[in-house]
Amino acid sequence: MANIENIKVLRERTGAGILDCKNALAACGDDIDKATDWLREKGIAKAAKKADRIAAEGLAGIHVCDKCGRASIVEINCETDFVSKSDPFKALVEDCTKIVLKNSFKNIDEAKAFTKEMFTEATLKIGEKIDFRRFDIIEKQDPANGIGSYIHMGGTHAVLVLLAKDDPELAKGLAMHIAANAPKYVTEAEVPQALKDSETKIQLEAAKNDPKLQGKPEQALAKIVEGKVHKTFSEVTLADQEYLLDPTKTVGQVLTEKGNKVLKFVHYTVGEGIEKRVDDFVSEVMKQANN
Repeated sequence: MANIENIKVLRERTGAGILDCKNALAACGDDIDKATDWLREKGIAKAAKKADRIAAEGLAGIHVCDKCGRASIVEINCETDFVSKSDPFKALVEDCTKIVLKNSFKNIDEAKAFTKEMFTEATLKIGEKIDFRRFDIIEKQDPANGIGSYIHMGGTHAVLVLLAKDDPELAKGLAMHIAANAPKYVTEAEVPQALKDSETKIQLEAAKNDPKLQGKPEQALAKIVEGKVHKTFSEVTLADQEYLLDPTKTVGQVLTEKGNKVLKFVHYTVGEGIEKRVDDFVSEVMKQANN
């Protein structure tokens, strides 16, 4: 009997019905690749428009060039976790990290145009929609700068950090911290003024409606609001967060002790912001079984 997980993967790959996938796997010894070919040969696999599918799985990859003092980070998406773990997909991600660094593309459209043929081939070979979502490049501004990187769970998260002074141990620790705590800014000074103004307005209204703060002098109320605004942004500001490897200190305190500074960081979480398709696969299987 065909493995239900293999039926699911084959269905997602080919667009064929559940019973057709079950028959194909049974005819091919539960081999997904052979079953894919079997369905195509029988004319059962649907010519699904892969461009319309949702690619929310995938991997983020990093390539650091110590010789040139530069590093690239990319996110490549596919449709299923099964494919993201495959060797051909991993090889595609690694190739893209090197291509990006070698060609220094100005934007993602330029990168997609350059790699179009490669991605078309990969889509045909793998059988899923493959998308080059984004990339970034970090470059040393001074020979004394240092670059750190961290990849979590094989590529679900990837982080690049640029330090003012080269310190591999600190850079690695900060990259791990960023992956775990997802800061948006290095310091609060980077927070756009429009966001600060919006948050101040929200906190001011909340303070006015708080019975505990009724009758407070205006100056005191302003200080309370200022403190609440700072607390809100400190949670997403790297320098104000408790350091992952030493919670007794903030990242800012650790950097001060080391006489160092974070110049830039890039953090990719695979699939972040992409609306994923939700299929009730079990219900569909039961429905087919009861027919």
